[in-house]
Amino acid sequence: MPPTKPLHLFLILTVTINLCSAELPSFREAPAFRNGRECPRTTWSSLDKQIHNPSIIHIAMTLDTAYLRGSVAGVYSVLHHATCPENIVFHFITTHSHGTKLTRAITSTFPYLNFHIYYFNINLVKGKISLSIRRALDQPLNYARMYLADLLPAGVRRIIYFDSDLIVVDDVINLWSINLRGHVLGAPEYCHANFTNYFTSKFWSNPVFTAPFKGRSRNPCYFNTGVMVIDLWKWRGGKYTEKLENWMRIQKRHRIYELGSLPPFLLVFAGEVEGMEHRWNQHGLGGDNLEGLCRALHPGPVSLLHWSGKGKPWLRIDSKKPCPLDSLWAPYDLFRYPSLFSDS
Repeated sequence: MPPTKPLHLFLILTVTINLCSAELPSFREAPAFRNGRECPRTTWSSLDKQIHNPSIIHIAMTLDTAYLRGSVAGVYSVLHHATCPENIVFHFITTHSHGTKLTRAITSTFPYLNFHIYYFNINLVKGKISLSIRRALDQPLNYARMYLADLLPAGVRRIIYFDSDLIVVDDVINLWSINLRGHVLGAPEYCHANFTNYFTSKFWSNPVFTAPFKGRSRNPCYFNTGVMVIDLWKWRGGKYTEKLENWMRIQKRHRIYELGSLPPFLLVFAGEVEGMEHRWNQHGLGGDNLEGLCRALHPGPVSLLHWSGKGKPWLRIDSKKPCPLDSLWAPYDLFRYPSLFSDS
């Protein structure tokens, strides 16, 4: 039976979208965000190798073609709510395959943005990545957060790391100013979560694997690595990248977890994290890693909304099946929708 006209039109549009998917999305130009009168006048250059300027807020994010729309919304949300947006420096980590196009996209969307591009050598992790429960978690760039201390200039003492599927609805200076109290890493902790679920029975049955947790200052708790404040100087001094890599090698031999880059962070840092208010990572809005069903906010105030999980707001919006909370992400979406009709 021949397809009806609506289905035929749908098929044509689907083919057109797939053909265009190789190209990066187009975005509207963001407005210029300027500092308030109370902001210190300062500048930062990547040439300042050893100089730490506490008035400059450093934020690291990854850039790739699949999540570019989320990254742009995240950057826009940070600038929109910042008192001193001109004192924010973005450090984007990407790969050589699409670096030029991605840089051009950021430049055209944010002409006034102070940002730097760093190229991540995916060969550093290719032989260490184990298959996880979701393909997106296995992408090499997902592990770049482990190498920030190697990628960024030595003058960057502290960094905020953000995933590309979140928006900030508060002044980021409030996150930047957190007291790490001597810890390497700060993040919201979720001690009610069943910590044993993040590792296999083989892990828990081997006292050699579980031994590191016994020496921690507190009981280990789950934390989400999509929002972290990191002291890079302490990280470098403690050689934490090497510690994370070591657990990845153990995973390749013994299969002790299923969740990509998260478990190595838990193995190295859980129980030694400076806890932050949960308002700074209202995570899980993308549902679980298998179905991506709609979820509600956790109780309490909100400073950051995070669509961790399978469901991403831009995909659900485009499919005409948004979740209720996706409407909170939509105002920061600078995606330029193509017109179905031309003036000609």
